[in-house]
Amino acid sequence: MAINKKSRIGISVIILIFITLVVVFGYNYIYQDHRNIETEQATFSLSANEISAEFSKNLEASEKKYLNKTVEIYGLITELNTMDLTLNDNVYCAFSTPFNTSYNIDSEIKIKGRCIGYDDLLEQVKLDQCSIVN
Repeated sequence: MAINKKSRIGISVIILIFITLVVVFGYNYIYQDHRNIETEQATFSLSANEISAEFSKNLEASEKKYLNKTVEIYGLITELNTMDLTLNDNVYCAFSTPFNTSYNIDSEIKIKGRCIGYDDLLEQVKLDQCSIVN
């Protein structure tokens, strides 16, 4: 049974439409809009010592609870740079843009960010996309 010219064109059009749909959906899946952590409501609010103790005690349960969640963490600044700071030596906070450096070491501060995990070697909880909460 021979396929006529019209049938081949119809099949080609269907294949072309299918490929186009796969490319469009694939592109939209890969390049999703990024979350704006600064405008999100925090799921948890706790001290730097509390979250660090939870991760130290039970890493797996803490990752299930906090990983990729928006959290507010408060504590004392123990290390300070233009793009990051550390609270109570155990919560590392990375900022997307340089922040106001009017803060000093041993200043009390509250930070909102996304929890991205725990560094076993440095024994620090890691946050990114951080912002200062007033």
